[in-house]
Amino acid sequence: MAAVCLIPVYALLLVYLARWSLKWLSVCSLRFTGKGVKILVIVLWIFFGASPGIAFLLPAGTGIRRIMEYIGNYWLGIILYMAIVVAVFDLVRVLWKHFRKRTPQSVHLRRNRMLAGILGLVLIAGISGYGMVNAAIIRTTPYQVSIPKDGGKLSSLKIVLAADLHLGYSVGKTQMRQMVEKINRESPDLVVIAGDVFDNDYEAMDDPEALISILQGIQSKYGVYACYGNHDVSEKILAGFTFDRAGEKKESDPRMDSFLERAGIRLLKEEWELIDGSFYLYGRPDQERPGRGVEVRKTPAEFTAGLDDEKPIVVLDHEPRELQKLADAGVDLDLCGHTHNGQVFPGNVIIKLFWENACGYMQKDGMHNIVTSGVGLFGPNMRVATVPEICIVNVNFSGNPPQK
Repeated sequence: MAAVCLIPVYALLLVYLARWSLKWLSVCSLRFTGKGVKILVIVLWIFFGASPGIAFLLPAGTGIRRIMEYIGNYWLGIILYMAIVVAVFDLVRVLWKHFRKRTPQSVHLRRNRMLAGILGLVLIAGISGYGMVNAAIIRTTPYQVSIPKDGGKLSSLKIVLAADLHLGYSVGKTQMRQMVEKINRESPDLVVIAGDVFDNDYEAMDDPEALISILQGIQSKYGVYACYGNHDVSEKILAGFTFDRAGEKKESDPRMDSFLERAGIRLLKEEWELIDGSFYLYGRPDQERPGRGVEVRKTPAEFTAGLDDEKPIVVLDHEPRELQKLADAGVDLDLCGHTHNGQVFPGNVIIKLFWENACGYMQKDGMHNIVTSGVGLFGPNMRVATVPEICIVNVNFSGNPPQK
């Protein structure tokens, strides 16, 4: 319903920007005022503007769908910054017109408009190009945490946290090879993936067998574990909005479960693992879409009730919710993803309004919470003011349980 309501808004935005581009072209040269040029510009605006919808309607996994998804995902980022830049320029123009003391000569006005348009295009191209390149370079972000519990055989533990791979039309073999290389460079004790391994549609992956082979290459002393996120279900999505019947339970494609098993990744669905007899790793189902086999996920107090609270408890949860409840239940380390840190400006500013810890580190009473901005992409195929990352969580066990 929300997507349907926003279609007219999106259409008006396209008209506003198309009109702006036609006016600027006419300022640059009278050659661009011809009917043929106008028709060409309008056709291009219609094609690019409709590209996300065209991709949505095409059969999944086909070559033409893949091409249109690429075009649509890049377009979503470009039009975002086009809208911001043009809106700012128009605001400046209105203010300048209101406060200036004399009317400039038409030749100067024409030149100023042409230069303003060139500057706008440079800004749009520069920001978009930077975002595309930035999205392709995975960083490593280190964290140091201390847990005042006996780690059994372990005095320390190196965990690599990844999340939000979004394997599909935008993320594939190139990114996964880079991620695996960076993980293995750290020689981790444990690797965890905090949800959104897939991007809703299993068919969106270009070569599942090759991806399985790449992920099998992750080297970790205690293995690789994952939980599912809100995108690890079969669901139709257009520009971030879902199109399914109300009340319908969303479940993962059985092939997703098989993919992880064959890749050597242990999926935890409301389950715990006592690793090396030293610490617990508990994987929670997603709160919004718990998936197949889980009707209602347990509360923090419920799932910790059966655990030995003298041992360190590490929780893998896609969304950074219920932080206080987790801390109260005795969880020591909560590892999350989901937010992408907003992915693109101004999303990185807005996201902080919705999450207690939108990205990075937070200590909640005695619990450490780390939220990664994720490896992959959702929607716009770019990152601006955020970075794709894996997190290196170096855990120290002090050896003494907390006093009660």
